[in-house]
Amino acid sequence: MNRISLGQQTDLAILELTGSEINTYEDHVVVKTPQNPNYHWGNFILVLDPAKINDCSYWVSRFEHEFPDKDWIALDLPEMPSDTSSWEKQGIALEKLDVLSSNSTPSKAPLPSGYTTRALQGSDWEALILQEIAGLVSEYDYEPEKVEAFVRETNAARQRLCREENAAWFGAFLGEDLVANLGVIKCGKTARYQSVETHPDHRRKGLASHLLGIAATWSEQKACDKWVIVTEETNEAGRVYRRAGFKPDVPTVNAYRKPKRS
Repeated sequence: MNRISLGQQTDLAILELTGSEINTYEDHVVVKTPQNPNYHWGNFILVLDPAKINDCSYWVSRFEHEFPDKDWIALDLPEMPSDTSSWEKQGIALEKLDVLSSNSTPSKAPLPSGYTTRALQGSDWEALILQEIAGLVSEYDYEPEKVEAFVRETNAARQRLCREENAAWFGAFLGEDLVANLGVIKCGKTARYQSVETHPDHRRKGLASHLLGIAATWSEQKACDKWVIVTEETNEAGRVYRRAGFKPDVPTVNAYRKPKRS
């Protein structure tokens, strides 16, 4: 039986809001984002049928057919394959993602002393862009030029959603330095959190928990009555989300092979 998790549902809803092309077939969904060609998870295949997830060669071939100009592989699977060796032989990493949801407004932790918060505005967006570029280049060793193109187009789309009041992005600041941020996007009556990030020097102070609550209040005022957040299974932030009221939902698995540096 085909299934799609809340994480995948909201992923598709956000991609549709930002102009991606989504084509649904019997056992998979093809997502293409021509306006952001370097967006790996905006140009991918979502596999729907759990019975077919062990056929790595088929899905790699399907991806290469749909995306002949891409130098990565990005497949969203409904569960972890029982045979992971075929994926490993293709150089594809399998990563389980925890999907967490709440039917009640996530709680807000107090704001730590010395910090301020606000919705991103003006030059705040450029600060976020520069931080994201540096983080991706450092952590994943992607080509800087492609990373910058991806990040700038992604944040242009975020700003459009904010202007349309389909999203809001909030930051925590120490002085004028952006030290934590997250977004929330309205997917019908479901609010989906995006890109929760805190600078390493400012972690474990409750900044993310505070921003979660601010975003929850915003989305509740927009008539949302369900909240969803997705994180890596190994991410310690999962404990923060659970304290805010989130509970485990149906997980998913990313199958991903990053491009080689030229």
